[in-house]
Order: sequence, then C-alpha cells, then structure tokens
Amino acid sequence: MRDTVLKVENVYKVFGKRPAEAVRRLKTGASRSEVAGLGTAAVINASFQVKAGEIFVVMGLSGSGKSTLLRTLNGLQPATAGSVTVQGTDLSTVSDKELRAVRQRQISMVFQHFALFPHRTVLENAAYGLEVQGMAKSERLEAAAKVLELVGLGSWGSRYPSELSGGMQQRVGLARALASETDILLMDEAFSALDPLIRREMQEQLVTLQQDLGKTIIFITHDLNEAMFLGDRIAVMKDGEIIQIGTPDDILSHPANDYVAQFVQDVDRTRVLTAASVMEPARSVVTLTGGPRGALRTMRDLQTSAAFVVDRRRTFLGTVTDRDVMALVEQRSPDLAPAIRPGNPVDGETALAQLFGMAVESPVPLPVTDASGRLIGAVPRVTLLAALGNVPSSTTDIPVVDAPPPPLPEPLVTATLDSSARAGDPA
Repeated sequence: MRDTVLKVENVYKVFGKRPAEAVRRLKTGASRSEVAGLGTAAVINASFQVKAGEIFVVMGLSGSGKSTLLRTLNGLQPATAGSVTVQGTDLSTVSDKELRAVRQRQISMVFQHFALFPHRTVLENAAYGLEVQGMAKSERLEAAAKVLELVGLGSWGSRYPSELSGGMQQRVGLARALASETDILLMDEAFSALDPLIRREMQEQLVTLQQDLGKTIIFITHDLNEAMFLGDRIAVMKDGEIIQIGTPDDILSHPANDYVAQFVQDVDRTRVLTAASVMEPARSVVTLTGGPRGALRTMRDLQTSAAFVVDRRRTFLGTVTDRDVMALVEQRSPDLAPAIRPGNPVDGETALAQLFGMAVESPVPLPVTDASGRLIGAVPRVTLLAALGNVPSSTTDIPVVDAPPPPLPEPLVTATLDSSARAGDPA
C-alpha cells in the first residue's frame, strides 16, 4: 500500500483584513458571499490526501480557488486555518528557514508561463534548483544534462530560452523541477499556454515520466479532458470548496451533484472510460477440458452461437463458434482445441478509444483479461456504443439481424443468434 506523502486537513485561505473572523463564520455555516465583507474566501475547508506516485488533479473554473490551494501546499500562501503536512512536516509549525528547505528538498513547482531566466542557457536553467541547493557547478550541470535527455532536449543545453518553442520551454521548466530530485511536483496550469497538439504531447510525456520516475504530482487545470487524461484521482472545486474527489471514472459515471454533471457532460469519454469500466460479465464461457459436446451444450443452453474458451484457472485461450464445434462433434473428436480461434483479449485499463477498430473487426465481444491473462469480462459492440452515449448498456433487446444457420441435429440443437447482434454473446 502506498504511503501518504501529502495531507491537507480542513484548510481555509482567506484574503482580507479579518481572515480569522471570516473563517470562524464559515465554520458556523456562513456562505462565501456572506463573509465577503471580512475577506475573500479563496479556499474553504479543503481536505484530502495524496499517495506516493499518484497524479492528483485539482480541477475547476477560474476563481474556484484551485491555484490558491496549490500555493498553500508549499507555503507560498500559508493557510489561514487548517494544516498542510508534507512527508510528515506540518508547514504551519516550521520556521521560514525550514520551510525553504522543504521547498528545496521535497517540493518542486512547474509554472504556467515557464519562468525561465532569459540570460541563462537551457542547461543552466535546468540546473537552477540544484544551484539553490548549493550543489557544485560541475555536478549540477551533469545532473541537469541527464534530465534534459529525459524530456527530449539533450542537444539543446547550450541554447537560450528565446530560441525554443513554447512547448520546448515548458520542457525546460519540467526538467528544472525533475533535476531538483524532489518527490513532489506542483504543476499550476503548466500546459494551458501551449497549442493543443503540443499540449497533448506534453500530457503524454508527463504520464510517461511519472511512470518511470515515480514522482507524486499535484496538477492544477481548468481543462476537464486534461484532468481526465492525467489524473489518478481528481478533486473538483467550485467557489473555494472541493465538491467531489474521485477517479476519472467515478467523476464521469457518478457525479456528486448537478454542477459536476454539467461540468463533465461534454468530456471525451473515449479518453476516460476503460474496458473494465464498461465490460459486462462473460456469460458464454466453456472449458477446454469439456470438449466439443460440452461446449455445444453450453452454447445451446445460453442461446449463443459463440463462446470464450478458458482453462481450469480461467486463463483465456480463445473463442469458438457453434459451426466449428459442430464440425468436431460430427467428426467425433474429443478435443476442442482445433476449433479455438484467437480472441484478441484486451487489458481492463485499455481506453475505449483504442477498442473501436478491434470491436468492428471482431465477430464476438472483446474479451477482457487481467494481468495474469484470466478472463474477467467482455465488451460487446453495443455496450461500447452505449457507454459513449451515456445510455444503459443492456443489450438484451437488440434484434436479430442475421439469418440463422441451418438446423443442427438433435439433441445438439444450439442457438442461432449471431453473437455480434446481442448482448447474450459471450459477454
């Protein structure tokens, strides 16, 4: 189980002449507007924990308080009330010197507008955090050069920021944060100034780097699709308050209120929902040891014309159709293996966007397997389409669209419904 590296407990941040009085009234039920005369309540009673190696996204519209919340996490804007604990250190209890040490050793920040020094080279900018830490010049430049390689700028170290595109400049900012070797990265709208294509490229690179380096990232954005793509969990903010915290699938499928529901209604679901989130139980499943007659009997009882084949450990082996199995029965073959066709199983974490081509080409629902190759469910084409349209995924009323195959001899009459036309397939 991953350790908690950052804990936020009942944090308030109020700007104004009487912030303590504003917090007192907020705690007794006053609204943000009711305390406006005392100060501006930017963050109201925020609480959450972030685990090691997690990408935690704080999402909200302008004025929701997300950037102010981020700045309380490294003490740039100390909380008016509540506590922020970073790897066991309560920021409200440390001296200014100790707080600076926390920023240097434990938390790095990547800004929206790059914040590069124009008179320093790319390599010198990337090494700046190490310079602040007091590392010798040769060592910090060597370390920075390695990180520039990670972000794809290994050959640009001698250039100046003005010679780089916006996306490349943001890579330098990211490299500077990574070079500091802190465990936690704070990223405030880090990609919002980039063109859409470059922004998408940076998002993908961030996910790759996080997987390779295991950094803990708190990422601020107003872009829902970006939040859904990056976040292991997402906190949705409105008027200074956290409305809902959950996985992208939780936020999309089970919004806490109408505000969140409206917020997510236009999200690109193909980038968020996964095979595991829309799959149905695999109904038509046969074992290899059951032989052709056992497989045909199962398909007859379930009124399907295809089935998934598994071994005794439920490891997915492939699919069979009633026609192929019937041919083995007529040959009096006891072995089901010759009828098995590859089933192109997908991992449960596969995004729906990657399933369309596979689903169109597959005559049966897409089998979903776990990391051990065991069958855990299936995604019929109609369920895939229903998930995209946010409608119920039940497909039992889908009509038969193909003609049935010729009758089979008794007592081995099996179903005639084409598996691609109903959810009663091996799904």
